[in-house]
Amino acid sequence: MAPAGRAVTTPASEGRTRDAVVRLAQESGPLTAAAFAERLELSAAAIRRHLDALVVDGIFVDVEPRVSALHPRGRGRPARAYQLTDAGRASFGHAYDDLASTALRYLRETGGERAVAAFADHRAHTLAARIDARLTTAATAGGPTAEDDLAGQRERASLVAAALTDEGYAAKATPAGHGTQICQHHCPVAHVAAEFPELCEAETRALADLLGTNVQRLATIAHGDGVCTTHIPHGSQIPQDTVTAEQP
Repeated sequence: MAPAGRAVTTPASEGRTRDAVVRLAQESGPLTAAAFAERLELSAAAIRRHLDALVVDGIFVDVEPRVSALHPRGRGRPARAYQLTDAGRASFGHAYDDLASTALRYLRETGGERAVAAFADHRAHTLAARIDARLTTAATAGGPTAEDDLAGQRERASLVAAALTDEGYAAKATPAGHGTQICQHHCPVAHVAAEFPELCEAETRALADLLGTNVQRLATIAHGDGVCTTHIPHGSQIPQDTVTAEQP
């Protein structure tokens, strides 16, 4: 019998804690051990035990934290951060990757590269239509209307990120200088997109249409980066007559 006041650790509770650690990494991207401990309300010793085990299992890899103008490196040795590996992302479900890759290979063999590009555009437009419906609902409820304003752009980007999260992308919008970045910490089609980059390219065009501005993909999970990053510069609007829409 456990001493009074001490929680009993069981394999089930250990598994639930590990799942919480992995889920947090999926939603937030690379984090330090201290950040994991704070967000999950665990002790430093407990979180390090779980992180060490996840590294050994190939679910996590420890990396140097990203340095940017917004988050400069301080003095001293930087704390290590932990991010999901490909195997870690696969734990969220890629059961249909092989089937999807096989189908796209067949499409390429029978219809050529144009057929693959057309499929990628169709998928991206379908995704964008679902997100646009949410933006329309938000606008009706009093959401952002001054989209040419930086604050309006960032609010719209936050709505797009929230919609992408609901689609399985674990996305967040953050200010980045005189603009905004949407970071997707998970990609449901990353393994397929590694072979068929048309999927990423079509998604980028769809995001540009949704946001009404030119965007730039800085990184993608499919190409081996830890996160998909889309930069949205302020004041680079797409003329309305150039925005493409899916044909019926």
